[in-house]
Amino acid sequence: MMRGRADGVQKKYLGTTLCIMIACLFLIFLCFGSFFGSKGEHNNAALDYGSKFSRSLGLSNDDNGEIGKSEESIFVLDGGDDSIIPKSFPVCDDRHSELIPCLDRHLIYQRRLKLDLNLMEHYERHCPQSERRYNCLIPPPSGYKVPIKWPTSRDEVWKANIPHTHLAHEKSDQNWMVDAGEKIKFPGGGTHFHYGADKYIALLASMLNFPNNVLNNEGRLRTVFDVGCGVASFGGYLLSSNILTMSLAPNDVHQNQIQFALERGIPAYLGVMGTMRLPYPSRSFELAHCSRCRIDWLQRDGILLLELDRILRPGGYFAYSSPEAYAQDEEDRRIWRAMSALVAKMCWKIAVKKNQTVIWVKPLTNDCYMEREPGTQPPLCRPDDDPDAVWHVPMQACITPYSEQSHRAGGSGLAPWPARLTSPSPRLADLGYSYEMFDKDMEIWHHRVDSYRSLLTTKIEPNTLRNVMDMKANMGSFAAALMDMDVWVMNVVPEDGPNTLKIIYDRGLIGTIHDWCESFSTYPRTYDLLHAWTVFSDMERKGCSGEDLLFEMDRILRPTGFIIVRDKRTVIEFIKKYLKPLHWESVAIADAEPDND
Repeated sequence: MMRGRADGVQKKYLGTTLCIMIACLFLIFLCFGSFFGSKGEHNNAALDYGSKFSRSLGLSNDDNGEIGKSEESIFVLDGGDDSIIPKSFPVCDDRHSELIPCLDRHLIYQRRLKLDLNLMEHYERHCPQSERRYNCLIPPPSGYKVPIKWPTSRDEVWKANIPHTHLAHEKSDQNWMVDAGEKIKFPGGGTHFHYGADKYIALLASMLNFPNNVLNNEGRLRTVFDVGCGVASFGGYLLSSNILTMSLAPNDVHQNQIQFALERGIPAYLGVMGTMRLPYPSRSFELAHCSRCRIDWLQRDGILLLELDRILRPGGYFAYSSPEAYAQDEEDRRIWRAMSALVAKMCWKIAVKKNQTVIWVKPLTNDCYMEREPGTQPPLCRPDDDPDAVWHVPMQACITPYSEQSHRAGGSGLAPWPARLTSPSPRLADLGYSYEMFDKDMEIWHHRVDSYRSLLTTKIEPNTLRNVMDMKANMGSFAAALMDMDVWVMNVVPEDGPNTLKIIYDRGLIGTIHDWCESFSTYPRTYDLLHAWTVFSDMERKGCSGEDLLFEMDRILRPTGFIIVRDKRTVIEFIKKYLKPLHWESVAIADAEPDND
């Protein structure tokens, strides 16, 4: 259970006590690092250069046949010959310790892609061709330590894990972060809120007259989108108010800001407002936030503001803290006048404006759109435009009207948090799903989570999980079953399946669309737990490489991380063959429960 890699990993005791979950119908496995502190929160050993924590993997052999069985499976080696699987995989050069394959600017330069820098296309996804993929294991930086546990990690991380201090010096007057010897500390400041995100958040709530100056507005405001988020202190401090924030920033000149956020245990995603739609369905967020986010909102007929409008719920807010809202020089005043004219045509109204911040509110119904003069710009989007289609879909310079159901309801129709987590979404009907199907899905996943906890309670130490990903989230019931744990879940919905991500957001959870034939937009060593329910079988259906997916899972998993996989028998047997070269080890084996799936 503690097999280490042969390239020199320093070892410690492997303690484990999971409170895990998940169990989809096919098979289970789990992968975890064999490098836990034996005693004390920060009792961690360093990794030498080029070394890696060993992993562990638990497997199940159950196959209920839900996924079609191909005669020519990518998981069946020709003639059963295992000799094509190497005994070990090489470790990447240390220059690649922070590799994000689809956001690798070196690859862009090498491929001589003709991208419009003014439109931020160079910060969008450009994935390597199969022959240019790195088939090696990503090493941690020298001196890497087991991450500090949440909630302490909100305020401090090990410098060795992210050895970049340029932001601490560049933003020293803004309290973003402080270089403090072995650690980097986060006082909670930002470019606009030097005195702390908590005070700034309370100010926003008081501006909106929310009860007790709490921004969640008694559960009515649950999901927030923070664009240009920096190190995500805004989203980090909202968590104590039961507000879940998708913090977004590009891999730009401040390229490590999202890496800091994820190391802290704060939900975040690498992305940019460029030419493609954000990977979120329409009507996903109650509040969008931009604090000195350095975005030109007027470009291309206001297309970026219109994209924000698409993802905001009826009655949603846009909080904008920037010089244009208050400065008196002529250029700032010109921008303010132009933005005010644009949002008025979009039917936004100023909810409140105070000091350096303005908060606009989006209409509850389509009435204002229908009352505009003919020919008013920006136009309404075409009736055949799907506002929830987001994977590689270009942004549209048009207003996304509400569905007839939403228009009649005069709002989202969602219950306040936490009731909305278990309340059927009004948008279930968009997918042809019934309330009974929703309730059954919740029941199944709670049962599976309970089974996992029973199986793994002696395997994982308490409080070692924080960043969790459900690689095929369906309606988000796996994440919902984890609500009693101090974790957050990135719910990933396949780009070619039912677009259930809208249901996930309606439940007060967050997530994104993705194609697992490609690399995920995150740094290495991001997640503590990956859950893969039939993800490998989906790869088989698409003809993509199961080996590439294993490399990707190894890349984004923290050295102390776990994997749970549930899939059919041939998948399990395939992955078993890769345990040794990946330096993963089995920690638990269980057959699937005989329940409905």
